[in-house]
Amino acid sequence: MLHAVFSARFSAGRVARLLAAAVLGVALLNGAHADTAPLKVGISTSPQIEALKVAAKEAKAQGLDVKIVEFTDWNTPNAALANKDIDVNYFQHIPFLENANKQGGYNFVSIAPGTIMKIGLYSKKVKSFSELKDGAKVAIANDPVNGGRGLLLLQRAGLITLKPGADYRATTHDIVANPKHLKIIPLEASQLARSLDDVDLAQGYPSFIKLAGTTDPNSALLFDGTENKIFAIQWVVRPDSVNDPRIRKFISIYQHSPAVRKALDNAFGSLYAIAW
Repeated sequence: MLHAVFSARFSAGRVARLLAAAVLGVALLNGAHADTAPLKVGISTSPQIEALKVAAKEAKAQGLDVKIVEFTDWNTPNAALANKDIDVNYFQHIPFLENANKQGGYNFVSIAPGTIMKIGLYSKKVKSFSELKDGAKVAIANDPVNGGRGLLLLQRAGLITLKPGADYRATTHDIVANPKHLKIIPLEASQLARSLDDVDLAQGYPSFIKLAGTTDPNSALLFDGTENKIFAIQWVVRPDSVNDPRIRKFISIYQHSPAVRKALDNAFGSLYAIAW
């Protein structure tokens, strides 16, 4: 009887130790996986991707595994960052980020600037603003920030007048004069390049226009310059990743690699500037 009790206790104790060892082993494996998991960088579809791929290749040579995750819109990269499906995203400027944090309830932060991209007013139907007819259709971005940039460009072109003091947060409600009775059509920014066959004038992003192949990216009737660094694309992370050495290393590679700069030059020519 004593032998049976001892054996049962021994067996139970041994089982407990084996279970504990198994749990520890799984934890160690998970930890090892976390350490070796690639850094995931999110970006919306854009010619920017080529430069990121070059940076990822250089990072690999330096022992850092990087995976570029491409999204087809401007909402999912932030949702993916919040869900920890990616570690950092690179597609938005400060005003867009501020609006995304407010609307989405995020608390993302920018840790470094990237490139500044020009935007312009494009047309496949007219060669000058004076050729626009009464009631012409004009497409601008439908998000609260980039739509404001489009309206400011229309004001610079002399096509509309906005309320005094209007900035990039302007909306169509801020239009106080529209002498040509332009019909403002809001579209998702990434779709503006493809709208050129359907509208008379469109706010355009050279990167998307080049990607779509709808017209010459350099052919805008008017450009917004690259001097305003508030519109530089930002490297955006969750607060708990601000000091992640992998992210910092990848950004440094992107900013200082001659091969990355060459890829940017090939993609954008004179339509971009660096903001760091």
